Amino acid sequence: MRSILRRRELVADDWRYLSEVHDERGASGTVRGAALIIPLVELRADREFWLARPGPLGVRLSPVDNVEELEPDLPRLALVAAEFPGPGDGRGFSQGRILRTRLGFEGELRAVGAGVKQDLIFLMARCGFDSFELAPGQTLESALKAYTRYTVAYQPGAPLSSIMMQRH
Repeated sequence: MRSILRRRELVADDWRYLSEVHDERGASGTVRGAALIIPLVELRADREFWLARPGPLGVRLSPVDNVEELEPDLPRLALVAAEFPGPGDGRGFSQGRILRTRLGFEGELRAVGAGVKQDLIFLMARCGFDSFELAPGQTLESALKAYTRYTVAYQPGAPLSSIMMQRH
């Protein structure tokens, strides 16, 4: 089971990606009702099926996805994962900020991908991210320290950033 950093705590990830669940459409029992993250392209392909699916549902955005497309589905979504393919790609920052400020998303906002590095955790949290699936080679313990790396911020953060910066 993968570990993630969620709201300043190291936890076992209770979510699964569609690629990790081979028989989602025909599955029964725990797989069918388990917390599942699907790509936005999959949601687009069969929206009614996925929105009617029992259990927590999350969507993974690629950097080129229009986050505003999710607006009508946000009440059903418990998690949105924004992909950071590399540390120089900042589109996930914008997606997170739009989700929190413009669209009012209050569910879990997760940063995923090779660009999720410990030195960006503080900035991602300021954009509204509250969970992090770190890139290979990054340690959760070092990423946890990133929350306190800076004591001053020059720009305002996303509305939930004060909540995310505190331990629950």
